[in-house]
Amino acid sequence: MSKTLSSVASIEFDSEVKQAYQGMSNLRSTVTQRQGCVGDTYNFRSMGKGLANQKASQADVTPMDVANGLIPATLQNWNAPEYTDIFDQAAVNFDEQSELAEAIAMAIGRREDQLIIDAAVAGTGSTVAAGGTNLTVAKLRAGAKNLNKAGVPSKDRHILVSAEGLDSMLGETEATSSDFAVVKALVQGEIDTFVSFKFHTIEDRDEGGLPIAANIRSTMGYHMKGIGIAVGIGPKTEVNYIAQKTSWLANGILKAGAVARDPEGIVTIETDES
Repeated sequence: MSKTLSSVASIEFDSEVKQAYQGMSNLRSTVTQRQGCVGDTYNFRSMGKGLANQKASQADVTPMDVANGLIPATLQNWNAPEYTDIFDQAAVNFDEQSELAEAIAMAIGRREDQLIIDAAVAGTGSTVAAGGTNLTVAKLRAGAKNLNKAGVPSKDRHILVSAEGLDSMLGETEATSSDFAVVKALVQGEIDTFVSFKFHTIEDRDEGGLPIAANIRSTMGYHMKGIGIAVGIGPKTEVNYIAQKTSWLANGILKAGAVARDPEGIVTIETDES
């Protein structure tokens, strides 16, 4: 005998997943977004710089010949499924439903974050060498200088740091003293914005997180327009009864792809976590 789930319960679960997902501190808001993308590829537009030129009174204008291009982002299909019996009751167990919704939302959020991280790593335009030290104010300045030299706006810059890198920064007087920065790091134990970068801590993740090789971690700094994410589906849920399992399968679905739009707006700061 087949089992059915009321549309009310299904809609409630989907809504709960979306609310939990949107409430997470994911990285989608730190990059350029394109929603409702159709197909497996989305082409971000690339527009180069123009140079103003002089013109004599009766002469024709000279076009700047601004270079235009397409930067493709390949959309991938991701699922966050889990078998569960919480929907077997006449009245859905909303406490357990909330926990399952949060687990699915967090899995989707971390995967989307990883798409953005991988795009930043693959498309970085400049690198600050490790030099035998963890994250320091000097390295942040060097990273900011690379972006400044490329004319990258100081607004909407972000930096992804590991727990080790953040701990290293909290040991720097220039980062925690009110004489140098308007932050409350000593009181709150965290850094929000410093040297034009807004900090985002990326924990150790099964999805990969910030790459590390031989104790050298890639700390990623970027401008919002330097990276783009194209979303075809995300997130949505399905809840289906699987007779062979005599259980419900709740699944979170994401179709998205990220790509570096402008390498000059991305900098890798290598940190030694040995």
